[in-house]
Amino acid sequence: MGVTIRQAYPEDAEIIYNMIVELSIYEQGLQQPLTNAEEIRNTLFGSNSNTEAFICEIDGITAGYAVVSTSYSAWLGRSGLYMEDLYFSPNYRGLGAGKALLQFIAQQAIKRQCGRIEWSVLNWDQSAKDFYLSIDALPLNEWVRYRLDGAALQKFAEAGAN
Repeated sequence: MGVTIRQAYPEDAEIIYNMIVELSIYEQGLQQPLTNAEEIRNTLFGSNSNTEAFICEIDGITAGYAVVSTSYSAWLGRSGLYMEDLYFSPNYRGLGAGKALLQFIAQQAIKRQCGRIEWSVLNWDQSAKDFYLSIDALPLNEWVRYRLDGAALQKFAEAGAN
């Protein structure tokens, strides 16, 4: 099995979008993603993006991808990486390629002198949680993640503009 991990390019936007659709199904999404391949091309690969993607190929076939962005920890006084997605198509799970991709991201973090990598896992995804525990990643049970989006984001922003 030949595993290749590479930086994603704008030409990969369609592949990334298709895997986001797969991820939505895996995460029991009831709707299509709210984006499209062209928007991914423009935002992920745009000149103002602090986000990047990596593609994992097995024997020349795209098997998975990861999306990371630069974060900052005031506590550490250093940048970090936030991994938004780490996804592999079902036929390529359990082969070690996901671990290889995460190790590649860890190597990028070390090269960039990042203090950490963080990500979120759905509470029902036991196989992901077991995998992350197996590599000594620790769940941050004391932190609760919040989100402000959609109409609530718009309403809150408009309230501050008055």
